Amino acid sequence: MNTQNLIKVWDLPLRIFHWLLVAGFIIAYLTEDDLLTLHVWAGYLVSGLLVFRIAWGFMGNEYAKFSHFLVTPGQAILYIKELMACKAKRYLGHNPAGAVMILLLLLSLTLTVISGFAVYGADQVAGPFAGIGSSNEKMWEELHEFFANTSLVLVFIHVTGVAYESYIHRENLAKAMLNGYKKISTESRNKLQE
Repeated sequence: MNTQNLIKVWDLPLRIFHWLLVAGFIIAYLTEDDLLTLHVWAGYLVSGLLVFRIAWGFMGNEYAKFSHFLVTPGQAILYIKELMACKAKRYLGHNPAGAVMILLLLLSLTLTVISGFAVYGADQVAGPFAGIGSSNEKMWEELHEFFANTSLVLVFIHVTGVAYESYIHRENLAKAMLNGYKKISTESRNKLQE
């Protein structure tokens, strides 16, 4: 791969996290009650990945760190308006809308996992919440389903946003999440070398 006009943005741990999370969520979502053991193991995978991503948000490379991409809601809204007008600034790392989406997905998936642990603890008397008691099992099931569906909606919005931004900026963002590289302008490269 000719990397002269490319810069490594997404490091290997972040890319592995991303695609394992995709796989874990899809498996968990599609198996639900039909294949409980597979569903539970996929939930444990997602849980471990969330713990990793939160830690990597403090220890990872520049573009993975929360301090690099956290924005205010106003910045995210402005970015979305500019994106809809096809005038949005291109970012090497996460754009403001992407930053908000990461936080929303992390929150929604965390709540999905916690409520799933509670259901498993109440129903099977197993897992980290074993012995939680079955009196609230129905409530936990409904919360688990709500947050799983919320996560699915967020995933669809995320994928749509990635496709739209890829089109607007003429850049394959999914490919960048596979190989880690994004295009860099000569001006940006010069700023990085200063």
